[in-house]
Amino acid sequence: MAFLVVLAALCFLMLVAYRGYSVIIFAPIAALAAVLLTDPTLVAPMFTGLFMEKMVGFLKLYFPVFLLGAIFGKLIEISGFSKSIVIATIRLFGKQRAMLSIVTVCALLTYGGVSLFVVVFAVYPFAAELFRQSDIPKRLIPGTIALGAFTFTMDSLPGTPQIQNIIPSSFFGTDAWAAPWLGVIGGVFILAAGMSYLEWRRRAALKAGEGYGNELVNEPLAFAGEKLTHPLIALLPLVLVGVANKVLGILIPQHYGSQHEFVPAVIGNAAPVVQEISKVAAIWAVEGALLIGIVCVLVFAWKNIASQFAESTKPAIGGALLASMNTASEYGFGAVIAALPGFLVVANVLKSIPNPLVNEAVTVTALAGITGSASGGMSIALAAMAETFIANANAAGISMEVLHRVAAMASGGMDTLPHNGAVITLLAVTGLSHRQSYKDIFAITVIKTLAVFVVIGVYYATGLI
Repeated sequence: MAFLVVLAALCFLMLVAYRGYSVIIFAPIAALAAVLLTDPTLVAPMFTGLFMEKMVGFLKLYFPVFLLGAIFGKLIEISGFSKSIVIATIRLFGKQRAMLSIVTVCALLTYGGVSLFVVVFAVYPFAAELFRQSDIPKRLIPGTIALGAFTFTMDSLPGTPQIQNIIPSSFFGTDAWAAPWLGVIGGVFILAAGMSYLEWRRRAALKAGEGYGNELVNEPLAFAGEKLTHPLIALLPLVLVGVANKVLGILIPQHYGSQHEFVPAVIGNAAPVVQEISKVAAIWAVEGALLIGIVCVLVFAWKNIASQFAESTKPAIGGALLASMNTASEYGFGAVIAALPGFLVVANVLKSIPNPLVNEAVTVTALAGITGSASGGMSIALAAMAETFIANANAAGISMEVLHRVAAMASGGMDTLPHNGAVITLLAVTGLSHRQSYKDIFAITVIKTLAVFVVIGVYYATGLI
């Protein structure tokens, strides 16, 4: 019965998300309904002591990353830098390789530090125009953007500043560049398998005589062309974010040491604030890198940005608030579900997996699927079981870097179920429904999940890190 309550709460949250309702509203409702059916006396204590505590704790650590990423992405957009990158990429690959062009653009933006949500808004107009000119069905756009933005550059490639690659660092004492060879191998596998699938879908549509489509929703205006910034200058802020992230990741621990404390008042007897640098160094590095990227865009494109800065950054800030609150609410939901007796059934099954890396991968991707959030599911899994993962890895002689890469990649596996916030946003922006396009997103999800186990197999076969 207790397990059925947990399952019902998850199914309810997936259903309301599928139907377009906000998880900020329904995540606490679903979680507290499960508590009510388990022990009514715990509803209020669970809400304030666990749901809100975990939600606010997540925001405290990661909201600045969401905010700076959204502002950076908006500046890349309004400066014309994103347009320059898109057009240059299309010229490089040609219209006949429209899908590869869009995947590459998404990958460049995501790896450069642009928020996944911002990438969707920035790339969609050009994807629509390119697919229309190439007569490729519009329904394939979400799967194409998902491959470029939600997979190998989100958590596989070493150094990516996306939050899914940052969270493990606070648990394992690593940095964003952990296990670089495994990350590259996993990234290449995802890209090759994903592009093979999308090209197969394109050829099938072509053979069936299916074109771009008619009577479509949210169609952008055709790109008419304009004077653009040189693509090398447009790429500079993205390169700086990646380089600064690496450099700051090295310098911050050297400067602050393993622990830092300060007294938060000049009068009175306030207790010192003590911070473990290993848990925040990677977060500080990403924040600093994004600030450097923002300054770079402002320096090279201030004339274009100045008149739009105030109004354009407002929706970026709103988007950061919405994205972080969605994830934090799902984090709170997952924390409550994990505290219920019914979750013991799931936990016991997961703990019974003998191999430490497979155990971690299955646990993280399962909880990412339950919460509908890569970062939320991984945070819950690591908060609950990181010490177990570390102990098992040490006993097996496995590096913390391998734990980091496996956790990061697994988080982006089954997270993209129908109730995932990024999936809902992607479909809304492109004007398509789950029925029209989710099949392709799910196929990419399966490829991404399989890649984690490919990487684990490569590690055991070769010892590469």
